[in-house]
Amino acid sequence: MKRLIISLALTGLLLKSSAQQRIAPAYPLLTHDPYFSVWSFTDELNTSATKHWTGANQSLTGLLKVDGKVYRFLGGQEESYQTVLPASDEKAYTAKYVESAPEKGWNQAGFVESGWKTGIAPFGDGAATTQWRTKDLWMRRTFNLEQTDFKGLKLKLMNDDDVEVYLNGTRIFACECFNGKFIYVPVDTKLLKKGENLLAVHVKNNVGGQWLDAGLVYDKPAVGTPNVLLAKQTKISLSATQTSYNFDCENINLAVDFTSPLLMSDLNLMARPVSYVSFKLKSKDGKKHNAEVYFGASTGLAVNTEFQEVTAKQYKTGQLSVLKAGTKEQAVLKKHGDDVRIDWGYLYVAAPNNTQAKQFAGPANEALASFAKEKTVGKTSAEGKKLMLSTVLPFNQIGISPVEKHILIGYDDVYAVQYFGQNLRPWWNRKNNQTIEKQLELAHVEYAAVLKKCNDFDQRFHSDNVAAGGTKYAELSDLSYRQAISAHKLVESPQGEMLFLSKENFSNGSINTVDITYPSAPLFLVYNPDLLKGMLNGIFYYSESGKWKKPFPAHDLGTYPLANGQTYGEDMPVEEAGNMVILTAAIAKVEGNADYAKKHWKTLSVWADYLSKEGFDPANQLCTDDFAGHMARNANLSVKAIVALGGYGKLADKLGMKAESAKYTTMAKQMAMKWMEMANDDDHYALTFDQKNTWSQKYNLIWDKVLDMDIFPKDVFKKEIKYYLTKQNAFGLPLDSRRTYTKSDWIMWTATLTDNRADFEKFIDPVYKYATETPSRVPLSDWHETIDGKQVGFQARSVVGGYAIKLLDYKLHSK
Repeated sequence: MKRLIISLALTGLLLKSSAQQRIAPAYPLLTHDPYFSVWSFTDELNTSATKHWTGANQSLTGLLKVDGKVYRFLGGQEESYQTVLPASDEKAYTAKYVESAPEKGWNQAGFVESGWKTGIAPFGDGAATTQWRTKDLWMRRTFNLEQTDFKGLKLKLMNDDDVEVYLNGTRIFACECFNGKFIYVPVDTKLLKKGENLLAVHVKNNVGGQWLDAGLVYDKPAVGTPNVLLAKQTKISLSATQTSYNFDCENINLAVDFTSPLLMSDLNLMARPVSYVSFKLKSKDGKKHNAEVYFGASTGLAVNTEFQEVTAKQYKTGQLSVLKAGTKEQAVLKKHGDDVRIDWGYLYVAAPNNTQAKQFAGPANEALASFAKEKTVGKTSAEGKKLMLSTVLPFNQIGISPVEKHILIGYDDVYAVQYFGQNLRPWWNRKNNQTIEKQLELAHVEYAAVLKKCNDFDQRFHSDNVAAGGTKYAELSDLSYRQAISAHKLVESPQGEMLFLSKENFSNGSINTVDITYPSAPLFLVYNPDLLKGMLNGIFYYSESGKWKKPFPAHDLGTYPLANGQTYGEDMPVEEAGNMVILTAAIAKVEGNADYAKKHWKTLSVWADYLSKEGFDPANQLCTDDFAGHMARNANLSVKAIVALGGYGKLADKLGMKAESAKYTTMAKQMAMKWMEMANDDDHYALTFDQKNTWSQKYNLIWDKVLDMDIFPKDVFKKEIKYYLTKQNAFGLPLDSRRTYTKSDWIMWTATLTDNRADFEKFIDPVYKYATETPSRVPLSDWHETIDGKQVGFQARSVVGGYAIKLLDYKLHSK
């Protein structure tokens, strides 16, 4: 892998690369919330179709026409399949199933399905049509075929967890894994036969959510656009709020910038669901050239699956020409789950009237062909499947001075989430006094000012991270910024409180999960603690309203976008209680007062009391690293409880409760001394109190350092760091001694326990190597293998906000 080249241009502090070099596993283009989130999964913008973070096609297409030639600079051919046997995302189907081990031959034709039930797919928990909550499920699905000559036959599968799949008795796939989205596995076509066929599956749930959905597809022949050349990408830049590309199109240089202005200092701007795409052209040969830029946005941005019908129209409003598209059905807040995209509300593409833009809607292949042939066939309204919203911008007499034009892309979700039975509008329209047209108009009018704000912030953000942790740390921070914010949705509760609700992307789809908030928190503590309060408010309300009655916090508020109460199948008592108390203490540290804690003191006291009794030597239970399974006597979980009790003591002190403060501070320090004895394993501390010759990252210690609690002696940090440095692999420090996989957010926290830059960078360098060399081309995954750098699971999650822990520590202690 080629090394990253850093270029300090006039704007100074951006990640730079040539077209052949990698600076990210995937590149954010339009990033606002879990539904409005479009990425490029390749280093070159024009070699693949753009996608939603889930991997579903959400095509953006860009063409430049100049001097009689047409160049593609954005997008590529979509992977597309024809259906042999539909999965449930296309069409509901029934199958036979049992939940106890069947007799031998269950995966063969002719098996007698005595005692088997009939269910409608998908099978699982949460949003599944047929609820499955036991350990195992066996499914049989028969189907008839009149032909079998399918080229590129593939199994289409979503499973949670371990699975084995058979086609007509032959095993075609097996893995000890879960897939939170559909995967496509090549299958030998010869296994099919005319007449009746059988697809049989056994799925086993290990922990957490469970799911099964399966079908068969085959490759759809690609249909290209004739006489279109590939523009030569010469540069890519990535900063906190912007991704930029440069292209060489013979006599013309083209620059394309994607800006999502997620500035946390201005919540109205951050919550405005509008991104900018700007095009800047200039002549290379000193001559004048007439050019046109085509920009197409697929209605895939407004559907959950490609099989849904959409309508589109063009109209004028104020200073803008606008294209609008959405599904015919408009099933508002009817779908929930993990690998799910929005299919209500409307997509908008707007162009300023002064650009003389032409806009039309129609089938995607016709739109591209018509532009290439200089013949517009689109209309001002259309309906059907897989339409394209097309905008053509004329650039007349382009010379050596750059000429710039921009368009705006927005999404109005109408209602964003459901909160304990009440549908909530997005933050920007929380008072129901706004329209998307007003927001688009405002975004257009403020274009220059917003771009300046973004440029200024991006430079400061990068500079501060360089000062805090070095260049590679700063580049990882740039990469994580938009991902961390856009995995949330900002709304206002019926009680008038801010809610900043996360989605557990590809880790079961929960909404407002506490142990997602916990690792995400550092970025928001640095830039706007009110957003962190918005991540805690719903959990406090759940307990304080009496809806959640247990003496520890809930794990989540539901399955995104329905926040009606916990849907995760198991509690995490010590984990979530510790998280909530620690983060409340962190807010007090950053703000210099305990006002927020005072508002929730009764609830915090219940949780602290629970931790004082159950936290030090945890029973067999899940923690945030639930993918590793249950574990009793977890030393790192014990650290969390101890630090939380210390944090509670700090809060009590700020509130003038001196006796309470002394009680809990003393308790935490005594527990820390006992912990050191019980977890001691010679030159390090063990994974659990009762398993010697084991180890784990004690990343929860970081809050003792960052919040200046002085609960644990600093020698504990040094002892662990020295040991960890002997355990690193090529792509990072494993999570613990059980497996070689890791969590990059936890590595950042562990690294921040170091007391010198050299040791810190020893932990950061392998994470940087992972981000820039992983073969898993998806929005940054926080769970990866340290041996080969491959994604294990999860992607596009907000927890990369945890990378800012070093910046938080720097900001708190550099004054």
